[in-house]
Amino acid sequence: MEQKVIELDGYTLNRHQIEKVAYGKYQAEVPEQALERVRKSRKRIETQLDEGKIIYGVNTGFGKLSDVVIEKEDISKLQLNLLRADAVGIGDPLPTPVVRTMMVLRANALAKGFSGIREETLNLLIEMINKRVHPVVPSKGSVGASGDLAPLAHIAIVLVGEGKAEYEGEILTGKEALRKAGLQPVELAAKEGLALINGTQAMSGIGVVTLNEAERVGLAADMAASLTMEALHGVITAFNKDLLAVRPHPEFELVASRIRNWLEGSKRITKQGEVRVQDAYSIRGIPQVHGASWQTINYVDERLKTEINAATDNPIILENGEIYSSGHFHGQPIALAMDFLKVATAEWANISERRIERLVNPALSGLSPFLATNPGLECGLMVAQYAAAALVSENKVLAHPASVDSIPTSANQEDHVSMGTIGSRQARDIVHNTAKVIAIELISASQAIYLDEAEDMLAPATKKYLDMVREICPPLKGDQDISEEIEKLAAFILREDVLK
Repeated sequence: MEQKVIELDGYTLNRHQIEKVAYGKYQAEVPEQALERVRKSRKRIETQLDEGKIIYGVNTGFGKLSDVVIEKEDISKLQLNLLRADAVGIGDPLPTPVVRTMMVLRANALAKGFSGIREETLNLLIEMINKRVHPVVPSKGSVGASGDLAPLAHIAIVLVGEGKAEYEGEILTGKEALRKAGLQPVELAAKEGLALINGTQAMSGIGVVTLNEAERVGLAADMAASLTMEALHGVITAFNKDLLAVRPHPEFELVASRIRNWLEGSKRITKQGEVRVQDAYSIRGIPQVHGASWQTINYVDERLKTEINAATDNPIILENGEIYSSGHFHGQPIALAMDFLKVATAEWANISERRIERLVNPALSGLSPFLATNPGLECGLMVAQYAAAALVSENKVLAHPASVDSIPTSANQEDHVSMGTIGSRQARDIVHNTAKVIAIELISASQAIYLDEAEDMLAPATKKYLDMVREICPPLKGDQDISEEIEKLAAFILREDVLK
């Protein structure tokens, strides 16, 4: 069977294509027109070196040491020393899909032709992606300006046969991992070490994976809200299209129309005045609260869409041959976006936990206390709500913006940094916590519907999704440990799109 391929041309890559490569469904390839740009960019570097020009990071030191001129015979050693010095990441390794995403993003940036990389060095990075040589990249150590130096150095150093990499489930030295994959290390030439590590691909890579997961969590949140409405005889009137049009945020109607469609045919949903005049905010305000979070998803998507196809090096080699130092490596656009994503996804968890409370509290639901089959003897889902509250509280701490902090580095030459990679990691933690809260809401709604013997009254769409939920967590016949079911359901939410 022919292997499916995603082209990295530096200009047209999107996050859904990246995900296909990150999870090993597609291979990566740099098309010929991009390789030609890479060759021309390399030629411009070599021409200026031959003319004896001084170029930052090519024949000078780095950061505060930029005034130190490097002799020609030491230029290759300078690049190797840079990788060795910068590979100082700490903490648990980043997950393989995140590392693969970082590699794809860096290769795509190099393919734009503004970095001065050699074709053979870029090709090795592509081969590592396709042959599944995965550098071990510690998750912490980047301040998010002069790029993600530490995490990217842990990727780049494997290209020269150093560092550590995973290959076929085994952690090996970089040299051994390359050898087993049938690949040869490269010897870096002028500017190549800097070209490999000066960029925002760690924060953007985590960001891409996180945004794809957040999108699925948001859809699951909309579905969980729909099932909760059926469990509690929710008032659908608040989702009326004409009503929402008087406050015309498109995402409000997007959420409302989705829920109206999913609830079409339900015999559990009520209209204003039939059972009650109005629901609590956590149900009545779903279009507004969920919709505002979807607005943020769209904003973050736009920022990442630009960054995915951006050159974030320093210095930049322009097509006219000029070489300029700038601040393109600074992660501020992604740092702010990821902090915004943290708040938006935390809100999905916040309002979900309130709906869980309405399901398990007999004073609010009219159902069996804590949805227990034998309340008193059994606690039911009492402590499942505690767990949701704990996750929501943790999200509130993680949602504090990382980007408001800056600590100068490199003897104050790099005197303002973004902390964007910290924000991206926190965003992913929040998204994963939120998936668990949504899982608890789904289990709670499922149990409420089971106790009320209401399965035959559900809408076809929600019944279909509920059946998938129950394959992971069947209705509870008594008290039992459901922590594993919550984890499995959260994993399902993170990987499976409700709209499918």
